[in-house]
Amino acid sequence: MVLPHSTKHKFCFRCYINYHKHMNCLSIKSETMKRLIPLFILLFFIGTMPLCLSAQEADTTAAEQTQLEPAKPVKAKPEGGRKLYYGGNIGASFGSYTMVGIYPLVGYNITPKFSVGVKVLYEYVSDNRYAENYTGSNYGGSLFARFRIIPQLYLHAEYSQISYDLYNSLGESDRTSVPFVFVGAGYRQNLGGAVWLNAQVLFDVLQDSNSPYSNWEPFFSLGFGVGL
Repeated sequence: MVLPHSTKHKFCFRCYINYHKHMNCLSIKSETMKRLIPLFILLFFIGTMPLCLSAQEADTTAAEQTQLEPAKPVKAKPEGGRKLYYGGNIGASFGSYTMVGIYPLVGYNITPKFSVGVKVLYEYVSDNRYAENYTGSNYGGSLFARFRIIPQLYLHAEYSQISYDLYNSLGESDRTSVPFVFVGAGYRQNLGGAVWLNAQVLFDVLQDSNSPYSNWEPFFSLGFGVGL
């Protein structure tokens, strides 16, 4: 079918108009999208900003808690934590019966306050209760128990068996084993670490007939201990 010449021009003009309308629509849409992109970016940042702030606050709180958390104290070893302790005393008694002795010992803590132990002894004596002055040596051993009232102060009880070189009125010597029951108290002072200096006073309450101590005559001793 062949269109008249005038009809062809009308048809081409309509196509041209429609084409430009279509292109204008596409251009408007493109311009609209370009304007909306910054808006989308802004909305994205606004939406994610609370999450970023929340994460930052959580990190700051965790760091502050780490800095403010107090250091855990190191537990000190409890008093009496050591079972065995070692030491010894130097004892002296002066008067009509003069004695100087050494007494090494080993003790065992049954509880932090109560301990038992063994002790050996050697004593040099000078006895002038008779017409002639006598000198000699004594030796023996003891079993003792201690109870701490406070860390520095303790009560002491001791059973001792000592071999004495005794002299009779004729000046003859006779070695005899003499029992003692000593009771008293002591005071100890820490010198640093597990080393202690102690002083004690004891009384012989058994009063055997061969005991050199009178009633309530004090027996003083000064010594040291390690591991008390």
